[in-house]
Amino acid sequence: MSEAQIWNTRSAEQRVLSSEFENVIVLTDDFYREVTEHAIPNDLDSVKVLASAPAVLDVYMWLSYRCFKAKGPEAIPIFGRLGLVAQLGSVEYSRPRRFRSMLEQWLGVIRVMWPACPARVSSDRQRLLIDHAPAVASVQIAPGIPK
Repeated sequence: MSEAQIWNTRSAEQRVLSSEFENVIVLTDDFYREVTEHAIPNDLDSVKVLASAPAVLDVYMWLSYRCFKAKGPEAIPIFGRLGLVAQLGSVEYSRPRRFRSMLEQWLGVIRVMWPACPARVSSDRQRLLIDHAPAVASVQIAPGIPK
């Protein structure tokens, strides 16, 4: 980003001071180019539905990226320095069993939005198994209709 002006409201009852106190983030042209040239396909309707569930949205976005980029089957450790927990920044789950339980719930919600999601927890419950798959189904265009 090239600049930011962020006003943090700590209380829902705090009134907005004026329009000059609105949050503003200005992104650079380089950032915009990077995002548009290396776009990861996501289903906007799924993102809208999951917007009220930030943890599930984080896992969905992470999975859509990792599955899109995967060359084949992969096994990502759930815990450890390079594990899923560290990648998501979910340090508040002090008990591994609790995080695994939540992860399986989140995957269930994600499968409602993305039925072909190839992610599953390994039988030893130590790794997340994924494979290549886009989170957005490719659109079939009828012959003779321009894209």
